[in-house]
Amino acid sequence: MKTPRFWAYNGWQAKMLMPLAWLYGVATQLRLRMRQPYHAKAKVICIGNITAGGVGKTPVAMAMAEKYLKEGKKVFFVTRGYKGKLKNIVVDLGRHTAEETGDEARLLAGVAPTIITPKREEGAKLAEKMGADIIIMDDGFQNPGLYKDESWLVFDGKTGIGNGKIIPAGPLRETLENGEKRAQYILIMGKDETGLAKQCRLPVYFGRIEALPFDLKNKRVLAFAGIGHPEKFYRTLQDLGYDVVVTHDFSDHYNYRAEDVEKMVKEAEDNGLSLVTTEKDYVKLSKADKERVHVLKIRAVWE
Repeated sequence: MKTPRFWAYNGWQAKMLMPLAWLYGVATQLRLRMRQPYHAKAKVICIGNITAGGVGKTPVAMAMAEKYLKEGKKVFFVTRGYKGKLKNIVVDLGRHTAEETGDEARLLAGVAPTIITPKREEGAKLAEKMGADIIIMDDGFQNPGLYKDESWLVFDGKTGIGNGKIIPAGPLRETLENGEKRAQYILIMGKDETGLAKQCRLPVYFGRIEALPFDLKNKRVLAFAGIGHPEKFYRTLQDLGYDVVVTHDFSDHYNYRAEDVEKMVKEAEDNGLSLVTTEKDYVKLSKADKERVHVLKIRAVWE
């Protein structure tokens, strides 16, 4: 999602919206307290956040799964499949499309079996039947249905907690204090530009997003992305030595139409540019379009 600019500071808009923010905060805490969560036999790890907007949870969840897979554990992802049409399924990459599953679920399924369900506890029960040792929740920190044995709160180092206000006055789903009561670790992705680490009482780790090997002969690119913070993607390309001549931003989790890609392919060809996108966007393209678009793959690494 595109976050409002005033979420970064405590201006008149934030002050005007404080009554709604108070109601939102109270409703979240009541919802969390009024339900008895299901305790799974497998270890449940939640990669979550307390802020709206992209912070890099999915790459972190994938890296966490790879860690346990190397240890010989049987890992399953449980996710709601945001913007996907299908529910209560195990993702089949050969049969299900990105439009049916959502982009994040498709990325996760490339690492470990992925269950899409709005009821996380039902996903955990299915994972248990299939022999799961570890269940990783991509998001769902505010979901009360499933007990979390270990929760990581992921933050973007550049934005931190913004103005510290709750939605809609600020970017928070709940206060930092309340979030920390149910979590075990803080993970700040990128340089901590807001001093967030000093505000946290939990152990703080620092991570970053690294690009996997990527080398195009034509260094002049047209880049497009439908993610929470597309400027991060463009900056990564620039850091790798590419000249980002043209950019096209789409809404977060955007499902591309054939005409969208066709226009960008023509624009790139007319201007002698390479057409590049993120892995999250790439999985939503048709097979034919994938052959005309380059993809920058990333991974999350942390201390």
